[in-house]
Amino acid sequence: MTPEQIKQAIEDLIGTDRVRLDGEALDIYGRDWTKIHTPRPRAIAFPRSTEDVQAIVRFARENKIALVPSGGRTGLSAGAVAANDELVVVMDYMNKVIDFNPVDRSVTVQAGMITEQLQKFAEDQGLYYPVDFASAGSSQIGGNISTNAGGIKVIKYGMTRDWVLGLKVVTGAGDVLELNKGLIKNNTGYDLRHLFIGAEGTLGIITEATIKLTRPPKNLTVMVLGTPTMQDVMQVLKAFQSQVDLTAFEFFSNNALDKVVAHHQLQRPFDSVTDYYALLEFEAETEEVMDRAMQVFEHCMEEGWVEDGSISQSEAQAQSLWSLREFISETISHETPYKNDLSVLVSKVPEFLKEVDDFVAETYPGFEIVWFGHIGDGNLHLNILKPKDMEKDAFFEKCHHVSDKVFAITQRYAGSVSAEHGVGLVKKDFLHFSRSPEELAYMKAIMQVFDPGNIMNPGKMFDA
Repeated sequence: MTPEQIKQAIEDLIGTDRVRLDGEALDIYGRDWTKIHTPRPRAIAFPRSTEDVQAIVRFARENKIALVPSGGRTGLSAGAVAANDELVVVMDYMNKVIDFNPVDRSVTVQAGMITEQLQKFAEDQGLYYPVDFASAGSSQIGGNISTNAGGIKVIKYGMTRDWVLGLKVVTGAGDVLELNKGLIKNNTGYDLRHLFIGAEGTLGIITEATIKLTRPPKNLTVMVLGTPTMQDVMQVLKAFQSQVDLTAFEFFSNNALDKVVAHHQLQRPFDSVTDYYALLEFEAETEEVMDRAMQVFEHCMEEGWVEDGSISQSEAQAQSLWSLREFISETISHETPYKNDLSVLVSKVPEFLKEVDDFVAETYPGFEIVWFGHIGDGNLHLNILKPKDMEKDAFFEKCHHVSDKVFAITQRYAGSVSAEHGVGLVKKDFLHFSRSPEELAYMKAIMQVFDPGNIMNPGKMFDA
């Protein structure tokens, strides 16, 4: 079908002014934050309800048209890129709160709700949605669920999966399923909800989600500590975890700090310069908690694990210290980074990071590396920056070979080639480093059950 025929057919189903074919829309809604693939969608559809989505899916299945679900388009694995003449299903207009239950402390929202809007809604009810990351101002709940997003609070609050009480989905077969219905306990066979969490739109489209909320944290306090080595960072983590209930534990290299400070004209946390920095956050609810934290800090200084440190004295200072970590991704985006999102057991982080660092430095000495990540849960972000005199295509081609070796190292450490960003187009050729042939066979079989026509985000995660 031509784009014009698709537009007419879909608008006959869900209403006028719901499909765009103009070049601006095709470019905006056909891509995500990755820069590797050129968007080439056929048309862009804007549903307003689950019924609209179901009508689109049934139409697409009948006419053998591939669909790409599109949320906030903040993904880093090209999971929302439409590069092969697909019909993009944009969730931007499905952004309403459907129901709130203060007794159950749960809220049901449409999948297009912005993460920050959900956080603000929870705050207005005296509650808290703890899944948080740099893209919270533009990422959408459906996309977060589809990639099982993690972020900066995982060490205490877990991944997105841990906060999803129920889902409404439209499968690739065109059926509407209500999964788990917000229950805490539901021991009635397979929990299909969890298949859709992290499925990257390959089984169907999430249209609504029931999300668990919790109490807001009190008096969050932030420390940034300068450490000589990665092993020292791990000693600091161990020392603080033994005495303080941490809500976050992040790390970044001095290279990352230099770039953020220069780009955003921020102040360094202290005058001393160290190779690595740990950012930790905790609830200083009482003087006793603060005293314990300061005792641990002094112990780390005495042991030589920490050379200098800074602690927030107000909410504004806490946010200022967080900016040193949260602005890294945006800062390096101006230098065309090749990003890898890896995880290993927390105890293996220092030796794993050194082995990867040594490999890239020896093999491609002209490549600049920027490290940061959620080290409290073993999640490392390896960023290789494009040399100024290298063409983008040549750079990404070289990095593809780098990834092959880096993922082989990751496999030896029994780690994951994608900790929180998903697989998409970027990682699908490397999935075998983290999944066995048997696992992949079962995953493909599951996909065929939910999407027998292979129309749901085809080519993402793996080829059918």
